[in-house]
Order: sequence, then C-alpha cells, then structure tokens
Amino acid sequence: MNQRPARRPAPRPPEGTPAPAELARMARSGLAGAARVAHWADAALGPGSDGATGDGKATLSDASAERASEDLGLTVAQVRADWDTARLAGLVEVHGDSARPGWRLRAWDRDDSAVLRGWVALFDAWSLAHPEPTDVAPAAVAEVVSAMPQVLSFLQLSAGPVPVEQLLDLLRQRVTELRTERCEVTYDTEAGHGSAGPLAAVPAADPADRAPAEDPAPAEDAELAPLLDWSLSALGSVGALTYGAGQATLTPLGSWAVWVKLEQICVAAQSPAGNIEVAAEEMLRGCAQLRPNAARAEYRAWLAARPVGGAVAELLAAARGEDALLRGLAFEALRVVGAPAEPDVRGVVDEPTLRPYALLWLAEHDGVDPEDAHEVLTREEATWLWVDTAAAVADHGEAPLLVRHLESALQPTVPALLDEVRAVGHPRTVQVLVALAAAHPDPALAKAVRRAAFQVHTGG
Repeated sequence: MNQRPARRPAPRPPEGTPAPAELARMARSGLAGAARVAHWADAALGPGSDGATGDGKATLSDASAERASEDLGLTVAQVRADWDTARLAGLVEVHGDSARPGWRLRAWDRDDSAVLRGWVALFDAWSLAHPEPTDVAPAAVAEVVSAMPQVLSFLQLSAGPVPVEQLLDLLRQRVTELRTERCEVTYDTEAGHGSAGPLAAVPAADPADRAPAEDPAPAEDAELAPLLDWSLSALGSVGALTYGAGQATLTPLGSWAVWVKLEQICVAAQSPAGNIEVAAEEMLRGCAQLRPNAARAEYRAWLAARPVGGAVAELLAAARGEDALLRGLAFEALRVVGAPAEPDVRGVVDEPTLRPYALLWLAEHDGVDPEDAHEVLTREEATWLWVDTAAAVADHGEAPLLVRHLESALQPTVPALLDEVRAVGHPRTVQVLVALAAAHPDPALAKAVRRAAFQVHTGG
C-alpha cells in the first residue's frame, strides 16, 4: 500500500515565543488605530457612499482627514499617522488618486496569518514610519538602514535589554564593513557625475589593473549616534522594540519577526499523493519549492482528482489572493489544464491583478513561443508584472534572487525603472522597493531605490 509521505516539520521558533494566536492578538492591538481608520475610509469614502468627499477621490484629502478626525474623535495628526500605518501594513491599497481596502482588512477579524503578514509588512518598512533626520547626509541614512538587520539579529539573540552603547559599537562595525565592501565605482548622482547605472551588469576591470583602494574611514559616533536613535525610535513606533533609559529590547512581535526573516520557513515538498486532497492554495504552496517537472506532475495529479470546471475556478480564486507567488503558480497549473481553461482565463483578462498573467497564458495557448509571449503586454502591464513577481521573490525568495530580478526589467536604467514602477500603481510597490533597497549591495543604488519607496509612500 502506498503511504502518504510525511511532511517535513517547519523550523520551530525560539523557546518562549508566544503562540501564533497570541502574536496575532498583539499585532491587532498594535495596528488597531490603523485598522480603525481603514474601516472608516471603507465606509465613508468607498464607491457609491453618501459620505464621499467633494473631490470625488477616495484619498485622504484635507477634508477627509478633518472628517475622520470628527467621526473618530482623533486629532488630524493622529488620523494621518494611522492612515500612513494602514498603507504600510497593506490595510489600504492606493491606486493613483483612489484608495480601496486591502485584502488584509477584509480578513482582519478571521485570519490571524493575514494580520501577522500585515504587521511584518509594517516591520519591513520601519524606515518609512518615522521621519529621518534632516541634518544628516542621505548616504549615511542609507548605510544605517542597510546595517540595522545585523543590529536586530543581535537584539534577537540577546533575548533581553541591550545597552545603546553596545548597539552603537555594533552599528559602527557594520557600517565600516559596508564601506569596505562598497563597489569602487563612484556614484555622485547629486553632483551630476554618473548615474545609478544600467540594469545590466557592466564587466569589471581585472583587479590587478585597479589602483589600491584607500582604507575607508571608521564610522564616526557623532554621525551614527543620532541615526541609531532615529532607527530605534522608528522601530519602536512600529512596535518592534521598546527603547528608553539607554537600552533597547525587542518586543515579542519584533523577536518573532526577526526570527521569521532569519529562518526562512520552508514549505515541505510533497508527492502527488500528498496534494490530491487539499485545496488549490495549499497544493500550490506544496509545489512552490519543486522543480518544474515535479511541480507539473503534482498539478496533473491534483487536476485528475476533480472536475475541470471546479479546479479552474479554484485555481483562479487562489490567483486572486494577495500572494503573488501563488498567482504565478496558479497560471502554471492552468497551463497543464490547457484548452478547457481558455474560456475562464479569457474571462479574467479585464481584472487588473490577473490581466498580465492571463494575456501571457492566452498567447502561449495560441501558439506564441513562450520566450516571445511577453510582447503581447504593454509596457505598463509588463512593469506591473515585474513588480508582482518581485513581490513574490521578496516574500518567498532570497535577497540575491531579488537583486537578480532587478536585471530582468525592461527599462535600461534604474531611474527609468523607478519612474515606471511608481506610475503603474501596484499595491505592493513600497514593500518591493523597501526589500530591494535592503537587499542590494550597492549603497548608491539602494539609496535611489529607497528614495523612490519614500516618494511612493508619501505620494510624491
């Protein structure tokens, strides 16, 4: 008798980590203000509502902020702060001049995982949640943002209060390392000498032909101390740590989030027998780490066990979810379905989230070479798909994969890419740019990407 293969156990969090339900309760509590403003906006500013503002836009205009202040009993400043938090946590999605409730808000009261993922999105965007110092060079800010993951890891391993002086010493060491590792090609964009560079890598000269690099100057405490204070204050504002009396301590949520980032929880690969009985979303997650041929075998086994119409509808429902990785995998499974899926795929062409995937599927179904199928997409659709794929990589992949994904963009330069990415209005744009800035080893390019994330976040 064939036996169902055992699942590989997921890595366990450190001892003492609260249960997921308790973590979700903490996240709901910390995001209560953001959720309240998001629910208010859904009711007061939604399409067709009697309370829509006079400008006809579902954005938080001055009039909207003042009305929310009156309705919720908050100051305008509190409303705007909660609105910004709601956007960073994915409770509100902004598309051009309009805003709509995010998927996480719809699932807020029933899905703990949606709440925790919303909080992790806010945690990832900590550097946008608190105004950075205005009297410090932007390059120094970018260096500190790049160095903070190591500081957070140290806090997580310490499992208790850590003196700020000790954190400052660690930050100094990490920033010095970053300056040592910095690419020798200079990027003086603000002075007009050079640019962020093309996406395709430029062949480097032989190391023997280079002049010896000067030793980088040690990071100065006078420069780093205020930036560490800003970083800890920003992380405190999102609920990742407590900061005061000369020390910092990760909160249970902060410790858990750092652990999630360090551990890279994996989905166990299963044989076809292990996926036949599960829903489409779980099946796709089970296939996420398989090689293409093995994944197609999983899809065939899953499809063979259910009516085609219901299977296609279930796959498209999974594709409509928040997870971009599942969206791509769902359409891979639909390729295995073939012709019977064509009417349903044509039926979703007008859905913005699914349109690029559906157009590529239909082009390949009509006989277009898969390598040429992307030509059926407009530039805007291709850019939207690039951001959506980057979101999948950011959520489920390694940092080097995200950096390599940058080179797959159609745009010839980073500035051109950032301009078009801002224009397409993908709801995950800020999170993708924040993740890319954190992953890229070039401080100058990371600075440009982080600046773009800030501009998208602030509506610039």
